[in-house]
Amino acid sequence: MGLPRKQTFQEVISHERQHICLRLLPRRVPHIPEKRGVRRTALPHRPDGGNHRQVCGERIWNEDNAGSDCTPLCQRCYDRYYTICERCGRIIRSEDVRYTDADADEEDPLCEDCYAREAKRQAIKDYYYKPEPIFYGKGPRFFGVELEIDKAGELGANARQLLDIANGNGLDRLYCKHDGSLSDGFELVTHPMSLAYHTEEMPWAEILHSAVEMGYESHRARTCGLHIHVSRQAFGNTEEEQDAAIARVLYFFERHWSELLLFSRRTQRQLDQWAARYGYQEHPKDILEHAKKGRHAGRYTCVNLQPCETIEFRIFRGTLKYNTFLATLQLVDRICDMAIYLSDEEIKSLPWSAFAAGCTQPELVLYLKERRLYVSDAVEAEEEI
Repeated sequence: MGLPRKQTFQEVISHERQHICLRLLPRRVPHIPEKRGVRRTALPHRPDGGNHRQVCGERIWNEDNAGSDCTPLCQRCYDRYYTICERCGRIIRSEDVRYTDADADEEDPLCEDCYAREAKRQAIKDYYYKPEPIFYGKGPRFFGVELEIDKAGELGANARQLLDIANGNGLDRLYCKHDGSLSDGFELVTHPMSLAYHTEEMPWAEILHSAVEMGYESHRARTCGLHIHVSRQAFGNTEEEQDAAIARVLYFFERHWSELLLFSRRTQRQLDQWAARYGYQEHPKDILEHAKKGRHAGRYTCVNLQPCETIEFRIFRGTLKYNTFLATLQLVDRICDMAIYLSDEEIKSLPWSAFAAGCTQPELVLYLKERRLYVSDAVEAEEEI
């Protein structure tokens, strides 16, 4: 066998000036629904149905390389399947491009890393943002608040002002999120806190007052809710203990639905849409079993059981009135007390008047009187916001 032919000088030069287009043909991918703030484009799969990756393979000159030295691309492949991150200049596949909520026209494509940094800086996170929880106060009964505000703009500057109030001294207690159910606002979400921390440490009075000063509404907007998450561990150490107490929560809601409807400031029609009841059963455990079978409105129930670590009280209308806000937290705390410390028979025989008579926090007592739900004389209520 003869020796390999020695390359000519022109062949060496030509080889050094050429690349192979390394555009990767994607695997077959399922359709991915668009999420606000995260828009992905699924590329077409190979016409022959293959599910492996291969290179385009077209030979290109250095000066015709539309990609980079690490990812050489012919112009056709770049135009069809790639773009450049506006922040760092990195070449990224179109299927991996991400856009921020502020970039409604999709003019500034970002890579994953730059999107993550941008999202961290944004005052209003996208709907799917969920940080690791930070717990404040003494457990195990923690309350996470979701308060929707509307009518004054989904504006980062406004959100930043509220965050500055809530997260003073370097704390990370509150964040803001987009909510598609609102007309022109956003959602305030807290990390888990004890009731004492909410009432004594969290500057809710200033937060709510500042939101009102900016022109936001919650109760009056007719689009807003006040949702309260309670940690499941608050109801017992074992799953069996937790289920028994949560069953009593559901029973309390069904037995005293008319009173809770009045407390919530919602209409029955609104609750049917956003916080439906499960339906009365004779025993607490029967209501829980019915709820677990999923024959209801999913998470749009008065007490949402779908979260793994919490249960969510969804029945309440939003408010920017400080007393009403605190009274709502205190009511949920009182219901948890009843569910944990009373037996099934005791919760079944508990009348609303006895429940209300046991409420002692001044904010809750005042609100119950305003709503004609207390045992003593009613009082005139100030207008909700």
